[in-house]
Amino acid sequence: MKNRLSSFNELTFVKVLIYLFFGVFLLLPLVSVFLVSFTGQPINLLGSITNSNILQSTIEKFSSASFDNYEKIFTNKTYFSAVQNSLELAILVSLIVIVMCIPIAYGIARTTMPFKRTIAALCTIPLIVPTFISAYAIIIMFGRAGWVTYIYNSLGGEGMLLDPYSIAGIMLVQVFFFFPYALWPMVAAFKVSDISLEEASLNLGARNWFTFIFVTFPLAIPGVISSALLIFTVSFSDFGTPIILAPKDLNLLVVEAYREIAGFFNWGGAAILTVIMVLVAAFFFWLQHLFTKGKNYGSVSGKPKQQKLNDAKGLTRTLSVYSLAIVIIPVLAMLSIVLQSLATTWGKNPLPNGYTLSHYQTIFTSSMGNIQNSIVLALGALILSVIIATFVSYFVVRQNSSKLDFMTSIPLVVPGIAFGIALIQTFNTAPLHLTGTALLLIVAYTIRRLPYMVRSTMGTMRAIKQDIEEAAVNLGATPLTAAITIIGPLMLPGIAAGSILVFITVIKETSISILLAPADWAPMSLAIFQNILRGEYYTAAAMSVVLVIIVLILQAIANRISKNQL
Repeated sequence: MKNRLSSFNELTFVKVLIYLFFGVFLLLPLVSVFLVSFTGQPINLLGSITNSNILQSTIEKFSSASFDNYEKIFTNKTYFSAVQNSLELAILVSLIVIVMCIPIAYGIARTTMPFKRTIAALCTIPLIVPTFISAYAIIIMFGRAGWVTYIYNSLGGEGMLLDPYSIAGIMLVQVFFFFPYALWPMVAAFKVSDISLEEASLNLGARNWFTFIFVTFPLAIPGVISSALLIFTVSFSDFGTPIILAPKDLNLLVVEAYREIAGFFNWGGAAILTVIMVLVAAFFFWLQHLFTKGKNYGSVSGKPKQQKLNDAKGLTRTLSVYSLAIVIIPVLAMLSIVLQSLATTWGKNPLPNGYTLSHYQTIFTSSMGNIQNSIVLALGALILSVIIATFVSYFVVRQNSSKLDFMTSIPLVVPGIAFGIALIQTFNTAPLHLTGTALLLIVAYTIRRLPYMVRSTMGTMRAIKQDIEEAAVNLGATPLTAAITIIGPLMLPGIAAGSILVFITVIKETSISILLAPADWAPMSLAIFQNILRGEYYTAAAMSVVLVIIVLILQAIANRISKNQL
């Protein structure tokens, strides 16, 4: 009995620690930033518990709380236009991406179009490129000295074909670098639709286009709607693209929130913009969840029939050419960065004036610390993620802890810039003065990417039978010991796959790094961003290539691990 009581206390202690971690570093910052949106001044909730003077100051701030900041959303032209522009941008990007992806998804899922595997492989390129690097690539291509501009002018055009520093430039980046997020769910939606309904339509004399519009496409509607909502959320929360390309006269929520906190130290303004971002992202995340789980467009039939792929030459060739034309844009963008990293100089010419490796020599001598910082910070976030996710998966699967499951889903709906602002406002003073430290940066990375690790380990945890654990307990091991020594090793495949994903996303992280990283712990993403702002484009390009190569290597390892699990 004593043994069972002690083991219960051990597991309960671990669970309490996890709840405490989420409470202090996730819920408390979100609650704090919500309260600041009313007071207009930083609220030190932790200090109010430990210090009576701080408590008195907090009470005074609450006494002057008002809805003034919320009124500014409608009275302040900057705030109102930021909300309006952000919503319009996200809606337009979602619509364009969906329309653009439907032919590609159908071609991959339901036809024998040529170069299908090549196209599918090229569609993964945008996923490995951080958004601020893709924005920088568009500048190289479409800027005043860009090679696309050179070709356009050579053909008789005047000025720039497209101004990258505009809402059109932002849309270009988001459309061509976010479309894989919509493409693969739509491919899956087309694959699962019942082929017998299409065959019945064709047998009754309907043409291919009629069957697609009235039979095939309606069956894929849940996947299409879910993809559109996902793209909206990704576009609305994107920080890397607007911070590089947004002109001064274009107000966007993420940019204005960053300016309020980093430039003007306007706590109230930053707080209200953060609250709006979280509410909008959460609403569309809920809509996506509703359409994914609340609807079923499947058909009732007997045994599933093997799909017969459409092999009409005219259709498949047209789809292949169209798909290649779409995926070539991200490829050309990355090639532009590679050429920039190797160029001695590159002016208004289609190719650099000369080639050199000196830019790589520069970053491996003067910027080696940024590379090391990225790896160390990612490893720190990875270790913390593995520990927390392993126990969260255990508690959710074995003890049906729905509250922990919900908590690990919250970071999915909180934009990175919003979470960064919440952390700054919460930990900017004693008793936990963590702003400007590597520890807070690691914690922020961990919370932002923890959902990926939890989903990966939870799947593995469900596959482990409870009999093994019970056998260890019957032989004298405590449940905590059994969880660590028996369950832990069996979860290694899921941990390995999730670890690579966490490491990749932390290496690419932009918004949290720019807001929270101290100077002596600046990661590669922050160094590239600063180089672009300083006009050191060649060094920025070289470091961007190194960052993408690291991500590619990690992605290849992840693919190998996932194949070995099958």
